[in-house]
Amino acid sequence: MTLKRKVIVTGATSLIGDYLLPLLLDAGFEPHGISRSKLRQQDHGRICWHVADITKQPEVAIFNADALIHLAPLRTLPSLLPHLAGKGIKRVIAFGSTSLFTKQNSGNHDERAMIRKLQSAEEELEAHCASAGIQWTVFRPTLIYSFGRDKNVTTIARFVRHFRFFPLVGKGVGLRQPVHAEDLAVACIAALDNPATFSKAYNLSGGETLTYRQMVTRIFDEMGKKPVILTIPLIILRGLLYLLSSLPSFRHFNPEMANRINQDMHFDHSKATRDFGFTPRSFAPEIKMIERTLSRAITE
Repeated sequence: MTLKRKVIVTGATSLIGDYLLPLLLDAGFEPHGISRSKLRQQDHGRICWHVADITKQPEVAIFNADALIHLAPLRTLPSLLPHLAGKGIKRVIAFGSTSLFTKQNSGNHDERAMIRKLQSAEEELEAHCASAGIQWTVFRPTLIYSFGRDKNVTTIARFVRHFRFFPLVGKGVGLRQPVHAEDLAVACIAALDNPATFSKAYNLSGGETLTYRQMVTRIFDEMGKKPVILTIPLIILRGLLYLLSSLPSFRHFNPEMANRINQDMHFDHSKATRDFGFTPRSFAPEIKMIERTLSRAITE
């Protein structure tokens, strides 16, 4: 009997993890999901689960396996790298973000600190893998969405549901490429054993480019609501975002988001298409799923 190859997946209960773990099973791997929280009832019974906080117990998260797919924040990866030695891991796929480029000059101190950590983590991964003979790949996705759990499409839908309008600065012409979490999971499977992807970083954008206004309008349309988009001065929107950040549903907001509404965040994924067939879908917000998620959150 041939033993299945073990793949460790950190951040296994993330958006991408929801799709990746079943795909690994279907592809004949033995996925081991690492989570710091109690597992959800719907998690697949054939997946091997390990409860561990990788920021506090990196040695628990890494054990004998063939590969590591790091879905947790990239800044947490360096603490795991020293534990790869002697564990048979010869392949690492990790997820960064195109924020590495779009938030470099942010006026927010925390965002700039986050970018420095992203850059440092990529550099440490490359250096460690080169010395340890491990093949690495970094994926930098654009705006990720899926299943009413993301902080992008779902946040806009939540705002629209609560306030019946959406505020924009100027014409909202900044380009966006929402990428579905399932497409990113498929990318992991396609790249895992593909030598063309070794020692490379890829920007992974969605299959459709829209302006910010078009993206918001499509969300209104999918919710069955007439788009009500208010153009307001930058200073007022920054103040609104600051106030909203005190609410639990919008705590990840910060005033710098207003500055980026008209900024192009367009990234070419042709290198990924060439090397491993990355073919992301057009933007299709799963509004029915999001609506069910929002309704459930209100009743719980």
